[in-house]
Amino acid sequence: MNFNNAFIILVLFAYCSVSHFISCDSLEISEGKRISIDTVTIDSLMMGYDFNDSPGASIVIIEGGQIIFSKGYGLAKLDNAIPVFELTNFRLASISKQFTAMAIMILYSRDKLDYDQTLTDFFPDFPNYGTSITIRHLLHHTSGLRDYFTLISDTVKRQLKDEDVLKLMMAQNSTYFPPGTEYRYSNSGYALLALVVEHLSNQSFSDFLYENIFLQIGMNNSLAYEKNISIIVNRAMGYKFLNGAFVLNDQSLTSAVLGDGGIYSSVKDLATWDNSLYKSQLVPYGILNEAFISGTISSGSETGYGFGWVIDTYLYRERVSHTGSTAGFKNVYHRYPNERLSIIILTNRSSGSPKDIAESIAESIF
Repeated sequence: MNFNNAFIILVLFAYCSVSHFISCDSLEISEGKRISIDTVTIDSLMMGYDFNDSPGASIVIIEGGQIIFSKGYGLAKLDNAIPVFELTNFRLASISKQFTAMAIMILYSRDKLDYDQTLTDFFPDFPNYGTSITIRHLLHHTSGLRDYFTLISDTVKRQLKDEDVLKLMMAQNSTYFPPGTEYRYSNSGYALLALVVEHLSNQSFSDFLYENIFLQIGMNNSLAYEKNISIIVNRAMGYKFLNGAFVLNDQSLTSAVLGDGGIYSSVKDLATWDNSLYKSQLVPYGILNEAFISGTISSGSETGYGFGWVIDTYLYRERVSHTGSTAGFKNVYHRYPNERLSIIILTNRSSGSPKDIAESIAESIF
């Protein structure tokens, strides 16, 4: 070890010893790392979450499979002042879609389905318009399915589940546009994908995820949450700011739909997930890589969306990412695969802009 590396480790040891939230256990330094982390800049960007009486945030920065920065800010639960740390589990919202897509890819790798199969192949009673909607359309948000949020009756009081989304889709007789001709982000499509997983596996969606993804790679505390069934350890509750104070806002009518946003996880588990995406732990590389390739519509134009991932560039670097926003939670997950760098921020409040913070951190690094 050279003098510079020894000095860096000494400084980090001192920092860990005085920080209230970060621990040396949650920060790893790899030999020859290419980037430097400006902790003062990160703390400044995250200061809006760093209060001992407000909902908070958890952040992790990963390079080359190593956690190089991890820290918690604020509270996971206000009523008993439980602080956020790296094992705090947040509702991922739409970041969940990448796990739904992986479940489909796992079934594809096992020859259980083909991406060109249609909705009527899995749901024979589905209306005729489903004969032209394929699994690939659902993955790429090119199905044209109606947004189930807009179809919920004002009289509905109980939470919807994925099968309720299917019923809403079966009550329609058309799509927004002919499937494959346009791109329109669709929560409905990913709810139906979860049901396809259940249909082909003869398991609940949550059990399939646990046995075939979380257990396989060591995401030990992640799950698709089912009320009165699941137990979320280290759970962050969701909040919103109302009339000058943060109030509980943890669930909504759509929070029980799993395929489009029902997974809870921590930055520690997501770092494990992130590392698995550089390997063939769950599916062969040839299948995995398609998740990070933009879909196209019939005109030949790219959609900018793969299988559960937004595909774009930032600071002249290729990026795959997703945000997640739902009642009481707002999150971001940015990956720069060529640099082997990822930035993940999970928050338990409906306000704020973790996406802007993650991009500012990327600017400070690059």
